[in-house]
Amino acid sequence: MRATADRAATAEQYQGVVADSRWRRLLAANGPGYLFLLPWLLGFLGLTLGPALVSLYLSFTDFDMIRSPEWVGAANYVRITTADPKFAAAMKVTLTYVVLSVPFKLIFALLVAMALNKGVRGLTFYRAVFYLPSLLGGSVAIAVLWRQLFAGDGLVNAALSHIGIQGPSWISHPSYSIYTLVALSVWQFGSPMIIFLAGLRQIPTDMYEAASLDGASKFRQFYKITLPLLTPVIFFNAVVQTIDAFKAFTPAFIISGGSGGPINSTLFYTLYLYQEAFGNFRMGYASALAWILVLIIAVFTAFSFLSSRYWVHYDD
Repeated sequence: MRATADRAATAEQYQGVVADSRWRRLLAANGPGYLFLLPWLLGFLGLTLGPALVSLYLSFTDFDMIRSPEWVGAANYVRITTADPKFAAAMKVTLTYVVLSVPFKLIFALLVAMALNKGVRGLTFYRAVFYLPSLLGGSVAIAVLWRQLFAGDGLVNAALSHIGIQGPSWISHPSYSIYTLVALSVWQFGSPMIIFLAGLRQIPTDMYEAASLDGASKFRQFYKITLPLLTPVIFFNAVVQTIDAFKAFTPAFIISGGSGGPINSTLFYTLYLYQEAFGNFRMGYASALAWILVLIIAVFTAFSFLSSRYWVHYDD
Protein backbone atom coordinates (compact mmCIF):
# COMPACT_ATOMS: atom_id res chain seq x y z
CA MET A 1 0.00 0.00 0.00
CA ARG A 2 2.82 2.38 0.87
CA ALA A 3 4.55 1.68 -2.45
CA THR A 4 1.35 2.45 -4.32
CA ALA A 5 0.96 5.73 -2.43
CA ASP A 6 4.58 6.65 -3.20
CA ARG A 7 4.06 5.95 -6.90
CA ALA A 8 0.90 8.08 -6.92
CA ALA A 9 2.72 10.93 -5.18
CA THR A 10 5.60 10.64 -7.67
CA ALA A 11 3.19 10.68 -10.62
CA GLU A 12 1.38 13.72 -9.22
CA GLN A 13 4.67 15.52 -8.67
CA TYR A 14 5.73 14.65 -12.24
CA GLN A 15 2.47 16.02 -13.65
CA GLY A 16 2.98 19.21 -11.67
CA VAL A 17 6.49 19.59 -13.06
CA VAL A 18 5.22 18.98 -16.61
CA ALA A 19 2.41 21.53 -16.17
CA ASP A 20 4.83 24.07 -14.72
CA SER A 21 7.21 23.52 -17.62
CA ARG A 22 4.37 23.94 -20.10
CA TRP A 23 3.32 27.24 -18.53
CA ARG A 24 6.93 28.42 -18.61
CA ARG A 25 7.17 27.64 -22.33
CA LEU A 26 3.88 29.44 -23.03
CA LEU A 27 5.01 32.44 -21.02
CA ALA A 28 8.34 32.52 -22.81
CA ALA A 29 6.65 32.28 -26.20
CA ASN A 30 3.70 34.65 -25.61
CA GLY A 31 4.90 36.81 -22.73
CA PRO A 32 6.27 39.66 -24.87
CA GLY A 33 3.04 39.80 -26.86
CA TYR A 34 0.90 40.08 -23.72
CA LEU A 35 3.30 42.67 -22.36
CA PHE A 36 2.78 44.85 -25.42
CA LEU A 37 -1.00 44.28 -25.15
CA LEU A 38 -1.03 45.31 -21.49
CA PRO A 39 -1.58 49.07 -22.10
CA TRP A 40 -4.54 48.31 -24.38
CA LEU A 41 -5.97 45.79 -21.91
CA LEU A 42 -5.69 48.29 -19.05
CA GLY A 43 -7.32 50.97 -21.20
CA PHE A 44 -10.11 48.64 -22.30
CA LEU A 45 -10.87 47.51 -18.75
CA GLY A 46 -10.49 50.94 -17.15
CA LEU A 47 -11.89 53.23 -19.86
CA THR A 48 -14.38 51.08 -21.79
CA LEU A 49 -15.66 47.95 -20.07
CA GLY A 50 -15.52 49.32 -16.53
CA PRO A 51 -17.43 52.56 -17.25
CA ALA A 52 -19.94 50.64 -19.39
CA LEU A 53 -20.75 48.29 -16.51
CA VAL A 54 -21.02 51.21 -14.09
CA SER A 55 -23.35 52.97 -16.53
CA LEU A 56 -25.50 49.85 -16.77
CA TYR A 57 -25.81 49.77 -12.98
CA LEU A 58 -26.61 53.51 -12.80
CA SER A 59 -29.37 53.11 -15.39
CA PHE A 60 -31.37 51.28 -12.70
CA THR A 61 -30.80 53.99 -10.10
CA ASP A 62 -31.72 57.57 -9.26
CA PHE A 63 -28.37 59.35 -9.16
CA ASP A 64 -27.71 63.11 -9.26
CA MET A 65 -23.92 63.08 -8.57
CA ILE A 66 -24.53 64.43 -5.04
CA ARG A 67 -26.47 61.73 -3.24
CA SER A 68 -25.56 58.07 -3.39
CA PRO A 69 -27.29 56.09 -6.16
CA GLU A 70 -30.75 54.93 -5.10
CA TRP A 71 -31.99 51.72 -6.72
CA VAL A 72 -35.24 52.26 -8.63
CA GLY A 73 -35.28 49.17 -10.85
CA ALA A 74 -36.70 49.67 -14.33
CA ALA A 75 -38.39 52.99 -13.45
CA ASN A 76 -36.06 55.00 -15.71
CA TYR A 77 -36.79 52.78 -18.70
CA VAL A 78 -40.53 52.87 -18.05
CA ARG A 79 -40.51 56.66 -17.86
CA ILE A 80 -38.47 56.95 -21.07
CA THR A 81 -40.84 54.79 -23.10
CA THR A 82 -44.15 55.97 -21.63
CA ALA A 83 -43.90 59.45 -20.08
CA ASP A 84 -41.10 61.40 -21.76
CA PRO A 85 -42.19 63.53 -24.75
CA LYS A 86 -38.65 64.82 -25.32
CA PHE A 87 -37.45 61.24 -25.88
CA ALA A 88 -39.94 60.88 -28.73
CA ALA A 89 -38.91 64.27 -30.16
CA ALA A 90 -35.22 63.36 -29.98
CA MET A 91 -35.84 60.00 -31.65
CA LYS A 92 -37.80 61.68 -34.44
CA VAL A 93 -35.05 64.22 -35.11
CA THR A 94 -32.32 61.58 -34.96
CA LEU A 95 -34.10 59.16 -37.28
CA THR A 96 -34.79 61.98 -39.73
CA TYR A 97 -31.11 62.87 -39.68
CA VAL A 98 -30.04 59.24 -40.17
CA VAL A 99 -32.52 58.54 -42.98
CA LEU A 100 -31.54 61.67 -44.90
CA SER A 101 -27.81 62.05 -44.25
CA VAL A 102 -26.57 58.49 -44.70
CA PRO A 103 -28.04 57.74 -48.18
CA PHE A 104 -27.14 61.18 -49.57
CA LYS A 105 -23.62 60.95 -48.19
CA LEU A 106 -23.06 57.47 -49.64
CA ILE A 107 -24.51 58.41 -53.04
CA PHE A 108 -22.38 61.55 -53.25
CA ALA A 109 -19.27 59.69 -52.07
CA LEU A 110 -19.82 56.96 -54.69
CA LEU A 111 -20.29 59.49 -57.50
CA VAL A 112 -17.09 61.32 -56.57
CA ALA A 113 -15.20 58.03 -56.23
CA MET A 114 -16.36 56.93 -59.68
CA ALA A 115 -15.23 60.27 -61.13
CA LEU A 116 -11.80 59.93 -59.51
CA ASN A 117 -11.56 56.32 -60.70
CA LYS A 118 -11.49 57.51 -64.32
CA GLY A 119 -7.78 58.30 -64.05
CA VAL A 120 -7.95 61.97 -63.05
CA ARG A 121 -4.61 63.75 -63.08
CA GLY A 122 -3.51 64.71 -59.58
CA LEU A 123 -5.55 61.96 -57.94
CA THR A 124 -3.54 62.09 -54.71
CA PHE A 125 -4.24 65.80 -54.32
CA TYR A 126 -7.99 65.39 -54.87
CA ARG A 127 -8.18 62.48 -52.45
CA ALA A 128 -6.51 64.58 -49.76
CA VAL A 129 -8.76 67.59 -50.41
CA PHE A 130 -11.96 65.56 -50.39
CA TYR A 131 -10.92 63.63 -47.28
CA LEU A 132 -10.04 66.75 -45.28
CA PRO A 133 -13.65 67.61 -44.25
CA SER A 134 -14.08 64.10 -42.83
CA LEU A 135 -10.87 64.53 -40.89
CA LEU A 136 -12.15 67.75 -39.33
CA GLY A 137 -15.79 66.67 -39.21
CA GLY A 138 -16.14 66.24 -35.45
CA SER A 139 -14.38 69.49 -34.58
CA VAL A 140 -16.01 72.48 -32.96
CA ALA A 141 -14.40 74.82 -35.50
CA ILE A 142 -16.23 73.22 -38.44
CA ALA A 143 -19.56 73.44 -36.60
CA VAL A 144 -18.94 77.11 -35.82
CA LEU A 145 -18.04 77.75 -39.46
CA TRP A 146 -21.24 76.01 -40.58
CA ARG A 147 -23.29 78.12 -38.18
CA GLN A 148 -21.79 81.28 -39.67
CA LEU A 149 -22.44 80.10 -43.24
CA PHE A 150 -26.14 79.42 -42.64
CA ALA A 151 -26.92 82.33 -40.33
CA GLY A 152 -29.44 84.94 -41.46
CA ASP A 153 -26.61 87.22 -42.62
CA GLY A 154 -24.29 84.37 -43.55
CA LEU A 155 -22.46 83.59 -46.75
CA VAL A 156 -25.21 81.32 -48.12
CA ASN A 157 -27.85 84.04 -47.96
CA ALA A 158 -25.36 86.56 -49.31
CA ALA A 159 -24.82 84.33 -52.35
CA LEU A 160 -28.57 83.81 -52.80
CA SER A 161 -29.21 87.56 -52.63
CA HIS A 162 -27.06 88.04 -55.75
CA ILE A 163 -29.59 86.04 -57.76
CA GLY A 164 -32.62 87.73 -56.20
CA ILE A 165 -33.48 85.15 -53.54
CA GLN A 166 -34.05 86.22 -49.95
CA GLY A 167 -32.99 83.24 -47.87
CA PRO A 168 -34.26 82.56 -44.34
CA SER A 169 -32.15 82.21 -41.24
CA TRP A 170 -31.50 78.55 -41.86
CA ILE A 171 -30.24 77.57 -38.43
CA SER A 172 -32.95 79.40 -36.46
CA HIS A 173 -35.93 78.25 -38.52
CA PRO A 174 -37.45 74.94 -37.34
CA SER A 175 -38.35 73.94 -40.90
CA TYR A 176 -34.78 74.21 -42.20
CA SER A 177 -32.37 73.75 -39.28
CA ILE A 178 -32.17 69.95 -39.50
CA TYR A 179 -31.31 70.20 -43.21
CA THR A 180 -28.27 72.34 -42.46
CA LEU A 181 -26.97 69.49 -40.30
CA VAL A 182 -27.73 66.98 -43.06
CA ALA A 183 -25.80 69.17 -45.51
CA LEU A 184 -22.86 69.25 -43.10
CA SER A 185 -22.90 65.47 -42.86
CA VAL A 186 -23.02 65.05 -46.65
CA TRP A 187 -20.14 67.51 -47.02
CA GLN A 188 -18.03 65.19 -44.89
CA PHE A 189 -18.11 62.43 -47.52
CA GLY A 190 -14.37 61.86 -47.69
CA SER A 191 -14.11 58.73 -45.57
CA PRO A 192 -16.68 56.60 -47.46
CA MET A 193 -15.35 58.04 -50.73
CA ILE A 194 -11.86 56.66 -50.05
CA ILE A 195 -13.34 53.24 -49.26
CA PHE A 196 -15.51 53.31 -52.39
CA LEU A 197 -12.48 54.25 -54.48
CA ALA A 198 -10.54 51.29 -53.10
CA GLY A 199 -13.48 49.00 -53.91
CA LEU A 200 -13.76 50.33 -57.46
CA ARG A 201 -10.05 49.67 -58.01
CA GLN A 202 -10.65 45.98 -57.23
CA ILE A 203 -13.22 45.48 -60.02
CA PRO A 204 -11.51 43.87 -63.08
CA THR A 205 -11.51 46.18 -66.09
CA ASP A 206 -11.94 43.25 -68.50
CA MET A 207 -15.52 42.84 -67.25
CA TYR A 208 -16.33 46.34 -68.49
CA GLU A 209 -14.55 45.67 -71.77
CA ALA A 210 -16.56 42.48 -72.32
CA ALA A 211 -19.80 44.31 -71.48
CA SER A 212 -18.93 47.09 -73.95
CA LEU A 213 -18.31 44.55 -76.70
CA ASP A 214 -21.75 43.08 -75.98
CA GLY A 215 -23.29 46.54 -76.41
CA ALA A 216 -24.07 47.29 -72.76
CA SER A 217 -24.55 50.97 -72.00
CA LYS A 218 -22.68 52.78 -69.21
CA PHE A 219 -25.78 52.72 -67.03
CA ARG A 220 -26.24 48.98 -67.57
CA GLN A 221 -22.58 48.35 -66.79
CA PHE A 222 -23.00 50.29 -63.56
CA TYR A 223 -26.20 48.43 -62.64
CA LYS A 224 -25.01 44.93 -63.60
CA ILE A 225 -21.28 45.07 -62.79
CA THR A 226 -20.31 47.95 -60.53
CA LEU A 227 -23.14 47.80 -58.00
CA PRO A 228 -23.17 43.99 -57.44
CA LEU A 229 -19.38 43.81 -57.05
CA LEU A 230 -19.39 46.87 -54.81
CA THR A 231 -22.11 45.65 -52.43
CA PRO A 232 -19.64 44.50 -49.70
CA VAL A 233 -18.16 48.01 -49.64
CA ILE A 234 -21.63 49.60 -49.71
CA PHE A 235 -22.67 47.38 -46.80
CA PHE A 236 -19.60 48.33 -44.75
CA ASN A 237 -20.01 52.05 -45.43
CA ALA A 238 -23.75 51.94 -44.69
CA VAL A 239 -23.26 50.27 -41.31
CA VAL A 240 -20.39 52.53 -40.23
CA GLN A 241 -22.01 55.76 -41.39
CA THR A 242 -25.37 54.90 -39.81
CA ILE A 243 -23.73 54.20 -36.46
CA ASP A 244 -21.85 57.49 -36.72
CA ALA A 245 -25.10 59.30 -37.57
CA PHE A 246 -26.82 57.90 -34.48
CA LYS A 247 -23.89 59.14 -32.38
CA ALA A 248 -23.71 62.64 -33.92
CA PHE A 249 -23.46 65.33 -31.27
CA THR A 250 -21.06 68.22 -31.88
CA PRO A 251 -22.80 69.89 -34.89
CA ALA A 252 -26.20 69.97 -33.17
CA PHE A 253 -24.68 71.17 -29.90
CA ILE A 254 -22.74 74.05 -31.48
CA ILE A 255 -25.34 75.16 -34.02
CA SER A 256 -28.21 75.15 -31.51
CA GLY A 257 -26.13 76.44 -28.61
CA GLY A 258 -26.78 73.22 -26.70
CA SER A 259 -30.54 73.73 -26.60
CA GLY A 260 -31.60 71.54 -29.51
CA GLY A 261 -33.68 74.44 -30.83
CA PRO A 262 -35.47 75.96 -32.42
CA ILE A 263 -38.49 74.04 -31.04
CA ASN A 264 -36.42 70.86 -30.60
CA SER A 265 -35.77 70.70 -34.37
CA THR A 266 -32.09 69.85 -33.79
CA LEU A 267 -32.53 67.87 -30.57
CA PHE A 268 -30.38 64.88 -31.43
CA TYR A 269 -30.66 61.88 -29.15
CA THR A 270 -27.08 62.35 -27.93
CA LEU A 271 -27.77 66.03 -27.23
CA TYR A 272 -30.83 65.14 -25.15
CA LEU A 273 -28.74 62.58 -23.29
CA TYR A 274 -26.14 65.28 -22.60
CA GLN A 275 -28.81 67.67 -21.32
CA GLU A 276 -30.16 65.09 -18.90
CA ALA A 277 -26.71 64.13 -17.65
CA PHE A 278 -24.89 67.45 -17.39
CA GLY A 279 -27.76 69.94 -17.49
CA ASN A 280 -30.27 68.31 -15.14
CA PHE A 281 -27.73 66.03 -13.41
CA ARG A 282 -29.97 63.00 -13.79
CA MET A 283 -27.12 60.58 -14.32
CA GLY A 284 -29.22 57.47 -13.75
CA TYR A 285 -31.79 58.60 -16.30
CA ALA A 286 -29.07 59.57 -18.79
CA SER A 287 -27.45 56.16 -18.37
CA ALA A 288 -30.77 54.52 -19.26
CA LEU A 289 -30.97 56.73 -22.35
CA ALA A 290 -27.46 55.68 -23.30
CA TRP A 291 -28.27 51.99 -23.04
CA ILE A 292 -31.41 52.42 -25.12
CA LEU A 293 -29.22 54.00 -27.80
CA VAL A 294 -26.85 51.03 -27.57
CA LEU A 295 -29.82 48.70 -28.01
CA ILE A 296 -31.10 50.66 -31.03
CA ILE A 297 -27.69 50.54 -32.73
CA ALA A 298 -27.32 46.84 -31.91
CA VAL A 299 -30.74 46.05 -33.41
CA PHE A 300 -29.93 48.01 -36.55
CA THR A 301 -26.54 46.31 -36.92
CA ALA A 302 -28.02 42.86 -36.39
CA PHE A 303 -30.75 43.55 -38.96
CA SER A 304 -28.13 44.81 -41.41
CA PHE A 305 -26.07 41.64 -41.11
CA LEU A 306 -29.12 39.39 -41.35
CA SER A 307 -30.44 41.14 -44.45
CA SER A 308 -27.02 41.33 -46.11
CA ARG A 309 -27.28 37.71 -47.28
CA TYR A 310 -29.98 38.78 -49.73
CA TRP A 311 -28.18 41.68 -51.40
CA VAL A 312 -24.46 41.60 -50.59
CA HIS A 313 -22.50 39.56 -53.11
CA TYR A 314 -19.05 38.16 -52.37
CA ASP A 315 -16.60 36.41 -54.67
CA ASP A 316 -17.73 32.96 -53.54
